Amino acid sequence: MITLKAKKRTEEKLGKIRKEGLIPAVLYGPKIKNITIQVDLKEFKKAHKEAGESSMFSLDVADEKEKYSVLIREVQYDVLTGVPSHIDFYQPALKEEIEVLVPLILEGEAPVVKNLSGTLVMGVSAVKVKALPQNLPKEIIVNIDGLEAFEDNILIEDLKVSKDIKILKNPDEVVISVSAPGKVEEEAPVEEKPEEGAEEVKEKDSPDKNLETEKKKEK
Repeated sequence: MITLKAKKRTEEKLGKIRKEGLIPAVLYGPKIKNITIQVDLKEFKKAHKEAGESSMFSLDVADEKEKYSVLIREVQYDVLTGVPSHIDFYQPALKEEIEVLVPLILEGEAPVVKNLSGTLVMGVSAVKVKALPQNLPKEIIVNIDGLEAFEDNILIEDLKVSKDIKILKNPDEVVISVSAPGKVEEEAPVEEKPEEGAEEVKEKDSPDKNLETEKKKEK
């Protein structure tokens, strides 16, 4: 498991923290109290790239007795620079299944594209899955080597995932289809929206009051 080091925040001015190459953050979860922390910008970018936002990694907070197994719940970015400006780290209950959105990544080369000039149409770019936190994947690989004719497609039921992971989507829904030359229709990827219940959990867990306080202090 990837490890990211962090320190508890003592500096109240968030702008000063960011100028030092650090990112203010908050750690929270159902089993812990909110902890305001800071992490190194470069180290976070590296961990974020390797773990993504749907798989867990270890957060090592200085002066804490234990390491926290966490997910990235939210990353806020500076609107001008695009640099991360604040992070929400969430430690879920490890014995309870949770739902997260996992991106789909294409792999391989489709013969129908190479030999027949077909065009791949991606109907789904991410799927919501349910699993124990430690079993959550960073991504789901979709192999397209078997797409040889225009009538070929890949369905949700064709996706290869561990038996510990359940995909919360209609198994007959098309993930990838193929259009013949001259018949390509623009199709926007289907965006997964959190179910009402899942959104309520997120709002309940999120330390909104702490973030509002931090923003006031920054001003």
